[in-house]
Amino acid sequence: MSNPYRTHHCGALRVADVGAEVTISGWLHRKRDHGGVLFVDLRDQHGHTQCVIEDTDPQAEALATMPLETVLTIKGTVEQRTDETANTDLPTGHIEVRIAASIVLSLAESLPMPVNNDAEYPEDIRLRYRFLDLRRPAMLKNVLLRTGVIRSLRDGMQAQGFTEIQTPILTASSPEGARDFLVPSRQHPGKFYALPQAPQQFKQLLMAGGIDKYFQIAPCFRDEDARRDRSPGEFYQLDFEMAFATQEDVFNAIEPVLYSVFCEFADGRTVTKTPFPRIAYADAMLTYGSDKPDLRNPILISDVSEGFRDSGFKAFANQVAQGAVVRAIRVPKGGEQPRAFFDKMNEWARGEGAAGLGYMQFRAGVPAGPIAKHLSEDAIQLIRERTGLLAEDAQDDALCFVCGPEHTAALFAGAARTELATRLELITDTGFHFCWVVDFPMYERDAVTGKIDFSHNPFSMPQGGIEALNTQDPLDVLAWQYDIVCNGIELSSGAIRNHEPETMLRAFAIAGYDPEVVEREFGGMLRAFRLGTPPHGGSAPGVDRMVMLLADTPNIREVTVFPMNQTAQDLLMGAPSDIPERTLKELGIRVL
Repeated sequence: MSNPYRTHHCGALRVADVGAEVTISGWLHRKRDHGGVLFVDLRDQHGHTQCVIEDTDPQAEALATMPLETVLTIKGTVEQRTDETANTDLPTGHIEVRIAASIVLSLAESLPMPVNNDAEYPEDIRLRYRFLDLRRPAMLKNVLLRTGVIRSLRDGMQAQGFTEIQTPILTASSPEGARDFLVPSRQHPGKFYALPQAPQQFKQLLMAGGIDKYFQIAPCFRDEDARRDRSPGEFYQLDFEMAFATQEDVFNAIEPVLYSVFCEFADGRTVTKTPFPRIAYADAMLTYGSDKPDLRNPILISDVSEGFRDSGFKAFANQVAQGAVVRAIRVPKGGEQPRAFFDKMNEWARGEGAAGLGYMQFRAGVPAGPIAKHLSEDAIQLIRERTGLLAEDAQDDALCFVCGPEHTAALFAGAARTELATRLELITDTGFHFCWVVDFPMYERDAVTGKIDFSHNPFSMPQGGIEALNTQDPLDVLAWQYDIVCNGIELSSGAIRNHEPETMLRAFAIAGYDPEVVEREFGGMLRAFRLGTPPHGGSAPGVDRMVMLLADTPNIREVTVFPMNQTAQDLLMGAPSDIPERTLKELGIRVL
């Protein structure tokens, strides 16, 4: 029996089909009455087909008054349009369907938002009626892009011999990372499962289980606040792990996959060729003021602390004497900017909580500005050397200065670098610039408590192994940890894992975890490590962020099919919702 709804989809018909009797179904996208002839555009996921009917036809009046987005089946004959009426922007633009019969499958009521264009509309309405939003051209394009990206990622991993394996969704809560989403257990009152923040422990256990190369398109759940590049509830990542692997093995495995995916969907934009640049964490913080550097931004940062040491500019000299650093942000052609430009940057800095943003302009290599008069010629020469301002093409540049504790100064210099590039419209490259940030510190000191804690993934192998943990200052220990970054967006963190039980216990002890706590919280991994686990490592690039970059949209909700809003509410389904008292009682839960 033939399908009663369609012989073709709405993007399929061509001139070769002229004369054919066809059946198509879709949504009533647009109507146009051209005086005696009514044109009806029918739309489905695949495209649009123009249909036509004479005003004298008994069906014409019903079609003319029918609400947009009504679902129709149309039967008719394919006709060729004249050259004058053809629409060369559509694959179906050289044909139309002469309507013989129209059948209403689902009559639409008045629409809460338009569908046949991509005009801006309030986000709360878009999310509440997401099924309507998905019919709009831009959203449909993003959905199909996401599907293509996942297909390409899966193909790339399987081509390299990775085995796709699904890990559990209900698991144990972990004391590390973000907040868990908890699921109460009916069979074990008072106890809870947790949704996985990532398959971290399971994929390491797969390596202990003898799986050589694992991957999955993994759902992850974290109770975090929303950001433009982070969903507040769930997200997906290309999670993978390799046994008997070094850091370079991991890089060599994932780089061609990412390169291939981005090339496939770049739509003419450039993509960093492999191997991707490697930047040490310390160098990234110095040069870019961020461990997620946007390499499209041509502005660089330099350390010029020595130029201010014992200088006449006491505001900086006194701080440098007490251990502070001075970072200089080079502003291309900044010497040509009016003073008002730097005054506005100073206002911006104060709005960010800083005391201000010092600056020095150069015109034909001659320094000017309030700071320059307090510095000796030798100090200015040193600053020019450190910042590259001796180059012939830098004689009319400027410098902005940040002074403070090293980490604080680095972060603020990075923010100023981004702000300057934005105001000067310096980021004109539309390509995708990848890099690895490597050699992360294993530990950091909490600025409030003074406590030593993990700075990154606690399951990473320290560079130098247990000997480094036993003999070095914890803050000097580097880890086999790495991030992959594209255009200032961190796509993933990864590491060569700690597979030695004694090293793991020592690493956690430095961060203040007693052995009993580690045994209790991570007993499964420790048991595996004690029974023979190979060296292993991996990473997990975020699918949502990849699609966000490729779609060139600043908000991750635009590439998520059914996202929550910024306050973690699902406006379409009404989640989170109240639970009946009888259900709570069955679970042993009381809401205060």
